[in-house]
Amino acid sequence: MIENRYSMSFTTGTLLYQESLTVANLLEEVSDWDVVRERVMDNNLLQMRTLNASKRVYREVASRLKQLTSAELAPLRTGTRQEQNHILWLAVCKRYRFIHDFAVEVVREKYLRLDLGLGYDDYDIFFNNKAEWHPEVARVAESTRKKQRQFLFKMMREAELLTREDQILPAMLTPREVETIAADSPAHLSIYPVSQTELQEWLS
Repeated sequence: MIENRYSMSFTTGTLLYQESLTVANLLEEVSDWDVVRERVMDNNLLQMRTLNASKRVYREVASRLKQLTSAELAPLRTGTRQEQNHILWLAVCKRYRFIHDFAVEVVREKYLRLDLGLGYDDYDIFFNNKAEWHPEVARVAESTRKKQRQFLFKMMREAELLTREDQILPAMLTPREVETIAADSPAHLSIYPVSQTELQEWLS
């Protein structure tokens, strides 16, 4: 999260809900990432059509889940669907600082202003601003930028943070979510559309 460069390779999949649960549950069982990978590949647990696709999706899922603490992984295995979606969004934001910054600087700021409509133009403005300071962003091809934008909006819909009409939804975080996320870093709570009052109450 403190690196200067943005990783822009986030179009392997959107929230990857089922794939993430499969990997998280297997990790709980064997407690060894090498064994998890071996079993996923040998048994095609991600149900991909080709071995290369399975490797690519597993690599993406693992790179996200490895960002989570053991306490954050727990709701992913045993929580409600909404808790699971929120934790998967956390994993994405911890894996990709570009998405993290978009969530904090654009989505939450619009939510705080009660400006709940999120459009592609909001993403484009954010992207262009970052491109001025980050060569790795500026180098993204136009076709890739559009695909990234599409993937990000779909991720947010799957995480229940955005409606189908692209209206920002407040994140109804449970006490367990707040406690586990804040134990890692209170700053991570800002990736969700929540009010300043809620943040202060949670962290007081």
